[in-house]
Amino acid sequence: MANFGYSFLLVLAAFLWGSTFVAQIEGNNVGPFTFVCMRNFIATGLLFGLAHILDKLGKNSRRPKTNEERRFLWKTGIFCGIALFFAMNLQQIGLYLGTSAGKAGFLTTCYIIFVPLMSVFLGKRISPKIWFCVALTVAGLYLLCIKEQFYVQLSDIVMLLCAFAFASQILIVDKFGTQVDSVRLSAIQFLVVATLSIFPMFFIDLKGSFAGFNTIAEVYSHFKPWIPLLYAAILSSGVAFTLQIIAQNKIKPTIASLLMSLESVFSVISGWVMLNERFTLQEGIGCILMFTAVILAQSREP
Repeated sequence: MANFGYSFLLVLAAFLWGSTFVAQIEGNNVGPFTFVCMRNFIATGLLFGLAHILDKLGKNSRRPKTNEERRFLWKTGIFCGIALFFAMNLQQIGLYLGTSAGKAGFLTTCYIIFVPLMSVFLGKRISPKIWFCVALTVAGLYLLCIKEQFYVQLSDIVMLLCAFAFASQILIVDKFGTQVDSVRLSAIQFLVVATLSIFPMFFIDLKGSFAGFNTIAEVYSHFKPWIPLLYAAILSSGVAFTLQIIAQNKIKPTIASLLMSLESVFSVISGWVMLNERFTLQEGIGCILMFTAVILAQSREP
């Protein structure tokens, strides 16, 4: 598959993430840790099942065959899972504490700043063109997501920490994810996220600080709340994060982060198309700036 094909996979992942913000907000009815825990256990089961099917069909050439390969796979999955545990739960808590969906999209996608900065500290060279694309994307994000006076509150700081955690996960995938089975790596990282989320879920959500056991049981006794949970579990976690791991085998992490930042564009467009939300000139300019940055970043260096 050409690089264009892998870029398309990241854009598709961005679309799935961008359309999941509404599901995440609705999921907070049961508490942030509970929602993260449940969505990731569902995704874990689906992906381990998919890996087993691919093995049976002989379609999985990267299946670990030795104990050393299995240890490396699980070590990589654990590191990815720890980073993703902080990223997902901090994002969910930030939404719970009141960060608007637009501002949440802007602050979360600030991983496009953290990824090149962290890459420099890891000894990688970032070209001036890519730095320009990052700056262009940040400007586009601001126009796209921030519709009122910008000010920082506690929930926004939580979102920035979430962006740092997402950047860490992107760099871990870049460093180790190219050497292992992508589907199993995705499943393991979700298993780690779900398992680690059990503890705060029990001591914070179930003890009543956020929702409480009775609230959780009442919410999921109806069919409707399962829709955002399954959407987040299957499409956002199971599909989108797996596409990220597959595509990052061929794409540099800074460019990958630029492509994935389009989740904010898709979140606004989805709201315009599906929810009849107003699409302003400011948002349109923001989208154009971001798409321009992505296209420029994909062009070959002279």
